[in-house]
Amino acid sequence: MSGQFEASVEIDRPIEQVFAYLADGRNDPEFSPRVQQITRTPEGPTALGTVFRSTVKDAGMKTAREFRVVGFDPPHLMRWTEQSRNLVTAEGGYDLVALPGGRTRVRIFNTLTGHGFGKLLVGLAVAAARKDAPDFGRRIKAAAEASLT
Repeated sequence: MSGQFEASVEIDRPIEQVFAYLADGRNDPEFSPRVQQITRTPEGPTALGTVFRSTVKDAGMKTAREFRVVGFDPPHLMRWTEQSRNLVTAEGGYDLVALPGGRTRVRIFNTLTGHGFGKLLVGLAVAAARKDAPDFGRRIKAAAEASLT
């Protein structure tokens, strides 16, 4: 069983800057409170094949996550898929569109899939993610605009 959530937001910064900020997954803790820590391998700019390893806290439980960048077309598209084996895993991405006035529209989406016992939990995870999606978009906007001054 799986389900998707998404959020769209307009950021008052140029597309190239927004893409660079979002492509560096080490910025995720600035807008995703569930991300406790995150690293990127290899060092250097994010590219196809880059791996991000993180510790996240969901529903009071910490889990290790590993995501691989599987689609990368700067400054418009980034896709990732989870490599770790957790009860609920994610794959998703960012789509960016340049808007007039040096603004950028960002769409983030994730498809959550349950594995084993996680098949019973994925519905709750998707419902929570959908409920938070508008706030998640606002957090991305605030963090990107604050970082890209």
